[in-house]
Amino acid sequence: MNREIAPDAGLDRSVRSLQKIGPAGYAVMLHLRGLSCRLIERTYPQRWIEHYNANGYALRDPIIGWCIEHVGTIRWSNPDLPDPYGIMERAAGFGLPFGASISLGPKDCRSIVSVARADRELEADELETLDNLGRHIHQLLPCELELTVKQREAIECVAAGMRMKQAAAFIGISDSALKIRFRSIREKLSARTNAEAIQRAKDYNLI
Repeated sequence: MNREIAPDAGLDRSVRSLQKIGPAGYAVMLHLRGLSCRLIERTYPQRWIEHYNANGYALRDPIIGWCIEHVGTIRWSNPDLPDPYGIMERAAGFGLPFGASISLGPKDCRSIVSVARADRELEADELETLDNLGRHIHQLLPCELELTVKQREAIECVAAGMRMKQAAAFIGISDSALKIRFRSIREKLSARTNAEAIQRAKDYNLI
């Protein structure tokens, strides 16, 4: 399992619900902007994830290409889905022969949610569930992020190399108050650690 998503209860529960219609695995890419993506979670077979990453398939993935250019739901078996590099055929060889994806959100804040099965095509009601879950997951996180003045003050201190105790003294608050402030920062940026929150803040040009 490749887990790159923060364990927020509401989001995590909704994402895990995808397993019911995608028993062979699922992939969630939230808020794509150019080559960056706010959150990613993939539960496809680890061998496929490693093969996919090692060969740089993301740049040639027909599903990602279609979803960036279109909004809606598509089965992986759609004959109109261009796949000149045969990536979907390779995926089938790793136990992912059937699947579907939904693309939603504006082009500068696109989200892609995919599910896979090893036994059969998804049925109409499962596609409807994918549509509903995908929209819900996309809406759980706002496309636009903004830190408060106090949050930015705290994260900039630590990003500059200060230890938490030093940053708290510099700002003029208690250690526990700074920890609470960082907890709110992590929740807002969907980060598991302070280091990850700092990196996300930089990625989103928040600091």
